[in-house]
Amino acid sequence: MNQGVETVTGAITADELGKTLIHEHFLFGYPGYSGDLTLGGMNTKEALETAETIALSLRSFGVETVVDPTPNECGRNPEFLKEVSDRTGLQIVCATGYYYEGEGATPYFKFRQQLGTAEDEIYEMFMTELTEGIGETGVKAGVIKVASSKDHITSYEEMFFRAAAKAQKETGAVILTHTQEGTMGPEQAELLISEGASPEKIVVGHMCGNTDPAYHRRVLERGVYIGFDRFGLQGIAGARPDAEKIETLSVLLKEGYGNQILLSHDTVNIWLGRPPEIPEPIAVQLRNWHPVHLFENILPKLNDRGFSEEELEDLFTKNPQQLFFQKQQADIR
Repeated sequence: MNQGVETVTGAITADELGKTLIHEHFLFGYPGYSGDLTLGGMNTKEALETAETIALSLRSFGVETVVDPTPNECGRNPEFLKEVSDRTGLQIVCATGYYYEGEGATPYFKFRQQLGTAEDEIYEMFMTELTEGIGETGVKAGVIKVASSKDHITSYEEMFFRAAAKAQKETGAVILTHTQEGTMGPEQAELLISEGASPEKIVVGHMCGNTDPAYHRRVLERGVYIGFDRFGLQGIAGARPDAEKIETLSVLLKEGYGNQILLSHDTVNIWLGRPPEIPEPIAVQLRNWHPVHLFENILPKLNDRGFSEEELEDLFTKNPQQLFFQKQQADIR
């Protein structure tokens, strides 16, 4: 059994995990932002103040831990996250991993894929960042992030999935995925499990991009967790309206799948590079895309549907604790 989950300030125990959001980004930038520093550089002081305000707002709703699965090439910054954690007491788990090919792939590993060395190197990267630390920061990654494209998993993406499964077998680390527009959930689960990953250590993310309960059952029946983790995000990136997410989530909860579901928003709180200019019609739809939307607006609607405070609290407390601290299949065998 895992003895602790790594946060940016060190390992914590099951009792210390507390109420957890499984998928939020303090910082995020699409690859290429670093070339726009002349006009898109980050004011670190202002960014830290913004992040501190957000973290304290989360804590006011009882949130104790946030998983920030920002991919390595999208602006992951363990030292920034550590500063936020030190200032606020919010426990933050950062990731090791890469984004899906269409929006995250860098030529670096694609070049090395042509040389035939990439998959072994990705595995080595995962293992080092999980067990020794990220660069010179002294911060260890606490989860592995992998991602796939809409309607298919490319050969480039498969390398990361295979390397993640291999690293998970050795470390027990949680694998957290990105499904583009909620597609390829069953295929992601099948690929990871076929490569030896433990299903109870997998979160198939952004599944709320699909509103067909039968599709969700296909994934849940593999024993993995799923993320309804884009509340507030609607009108762009294939995200479904919150009302549809609530309806689908309600069906699954009534069917008894509540112990395999995790909630979050997938917010980007500070954009690296120049902030995007959002057209007004979309901005209106995104007005509730912030890290406390669940607590202010979504949970009351679920209460109105007959779900108890205790049932809903388990989605933020009991489920993350089981995810990070239950034994792997390999341990049981």
